[in-house]
Amino acid sequence: MGDFMNFSRRSLLKTGAVAGAGFAAPTLWRRPAYAYTNEPTGGSVTLGFNVPQTGAYADEGADELRAYQLAVEHINGEGDGGMLNTFSSKALTGNGVNGKKVEFVTGDTQTKSDAARASAKRMIEKDGAVMITGGSSSGVAIAVQGLCQEMGVIFMAGLTHSNDTTGKDKKANGFRHFFNAYMSGAALAPVLKANYGADRKAYHLTADYTWGWTQEESIAAATEGLGWETVNKVRTPLGAGDFSQYITPVLNSGADVLILNHYGRDMVNSLSQAVQFGLRDKMVNGKKFEVVVPLYSRLMAQGAGENVKGIFGSTNWHWSLQDEGSKAFVKSFGQKYGFPPSQAAHTCYVQALLYADAAARAGTFNPCGIVEALEGFEFDGMGNGKTLYRAEDHQCFKDVLVVKGKENPTSNFDLLEVVDVTPASQVTYEPNHPMFAGGALGECNAG
Repeated sequence: MGDFMNFSRRSLLKTGAVAGAGFAAPTLWRRPAYAYTNEPTGGSVTLGFNVPQTGAYADEGADELRAYQLAVEHINGEGDGGMLNTFSSKALTGNGVNGKKVEFVTGDTQTKSDAARASAKRMIEKDGAVMITGGSSSGVAIAVQGLCQEMGVIFMAGLTHSNDTTGKDKKANGFRHFFNAYMSGAALAPVLKANYGADRKAYHLTADYTWGWTQEESIAAATEGLGWETVNKVRTPLGAGDFSQYITPVLNSGADVLILNHYGRDMVNSLSQAVQFGLRDKMVNGKKFEVVVPLYSRLMAQGAGENVKGIFGSTNWHWSLQDEGSKAFVKSFGQKYGFPPSQAAHTCYVQALLYADAAARAGTFNPCGIVEALEGFEFDGMGNGKTLYRAEDHQCFKDVLVVKGKENPTSNFDLLEVVDVTPASQVTYEPNHPMFAGGALGECNAG
């Protein structure tokens, strides 16, 4: 894990963490006399779950919503408690939060920024949501994070991988548990070098929005650092469906590696078509042609089927992990829904618990109290080992998984295997790193 405790010493001191103790002490926060956006006055508090129920990332959205519903059950004392039993913080006791039962409303982002902002605004203004969470697109996450900052509520990002979410577009009211594109590059590069060598020519196909841009930048930088040459970078529209016009030029480019900066159904379609075009059967530059999918998910692997065999990528979490937190979550989710959770489900479940825990430790739902409780907060027992919510950018730092498609899967869910657990120290960067520069966190807005 490296020098984990020195990630943000200023932040730990600010929140009152005891040096060397490993976890932040409960935050004491004095509630101001003025009201804040949607301050709950009755016996319940409302959270807004804003997920893609339609569009290219709808599969992730469905799993996110399942996870959020499970988290609410556990927070309210229903079910077996899941990760509340393994979470290092014990502020939540299964009787709601701050004496209030947790309720929720939902919205459909449609994987479109305008639609996501509209549904989030509706949940805040009409339903009284004190927190918005969700999304499987970084474009959506950045748009909704900005809205929440303006309206004075907390945004707990769901699945968002763009560097910009906690880089140039970071906001004081926003927090990300999911890893980012820089971390994928830092984790993948050593594995790619060990398996494919240092003399490779890479061709990028990239989803044309903030996530794709920053993943392309991160993976290109990491692989060029190995000695690889980037032959071309081609942008593709989100939800393209047919990628044949983009794959055909790869055949005559001189590249011997195709890097697919695609996600969700786009990745399923582009990978499947690349295999149908025979790319993986070719020898180029005296080497076997390879395909890399930098950001993987179990749902994508299911969609692509046998086409994922042997293909490397990275992931935030995988249901096969054997730590106590992961096992508890997989058991709860599996008993309720009949199949294991995806990484999208995991990060959303954790974000819901982290918000509720922060509110309990702060003794308030005031966004500024939540911010103070989460900044510099260290925790464990949530499936990724020791994790830090860094104060400077509200990004979580934790171990990152490198996976590849299994050659001999035992079930429709057992399609990926973890080949490397990259320690947090290897994927950590300074807050002013050039890939994350250009934006200011700003101040908390309570509305």
